[in-house]
Amino acid sequence: MRITVFRRMMDDEFGEVRAATISADHVFAALGGVTVDGAIDQGIEPTVVWQAVCEEFEVPDARR
Repeated sequence: MRITVFRRMMDDEFGEVRAATISADHVFAALGGVTVDGAIDQGIEPTVVWQAVCEEFEVPDARR
């Protein structure tokens, strides 16, 4: 998954403002204790990051 696609999916699921806040501020244990932005900066695949976000926020399977 491209980062642009990932960001669009975040915006679609949470809205632009909340997606930005989640990306910058929410620390995910499943990503090694980093935020979405930190995980992307570390080179973690956006697909893996998206899966962690979906698990944490209980995104329904149909929208994953």
